[in-house]
Formats: sequence, C-alpha cells, structure tokens
Amino acid sequence: MAHVPKKAAKQPKALMLGVGLDSDGHKRVTTGGNFALLGGSKETHEQMTEQAIKINEKLAKKGKQLHEVTHQEFDDIAHEVGLRRHAPHNN
Repeated sequence: MAHVPKKAAKQPKALMLGVGLDSDGHKRVTTGGNFALLGGSKETHEQMTEQAIKINEKLAKKGKQLHEVTHQEFDDIAHEVGLRRHAPHNN
C-alpha cells in the first residue's frame, strides 16, 4: 500500500498590504514574506517599503511573526515607524 503523506497543519497567515494612491506613471510592486506593496510614486513606494521593513525588524526583535501580534501590538509598532491611523471623514 502506498504511503500518503499527512496534510501539513495550516499556518496562520497575516499580510500587510500597502497601496500608494499617487502615481508618476510607473507601476511598482514590492513583495516580502508578509507584505505586498502596490503603486505609488517613487517616493511613496520607497516610504512604504522602508516602513514595512522596519515593522518586520521590530517584530523580529520581539521574537514574533505578524500573525502572532494583537491589533494593539501592531498599532503600537506601526506608530513607532511613523504610521498613523486616519479617521474617516464624515460628509
């Protein structure tokens, strides 16, 4: 009888998605182990890339993966690298 390998346990997944809404005519896509960055001008895309890398460095320093942090922990880390939560406009 053939040996059928057991299915690997599914790992939790988490992904940071950055979307640059300004444009200079170039299409930019940068991906990493836990992030995907799309669009933006050269400056915007570089800034998103730098912040995603800094978030990953801070996670590594804490010995955690993105899927292991709480929303509050993520917000704190994001704040440390210069990201700010924006409240929606009321029309």
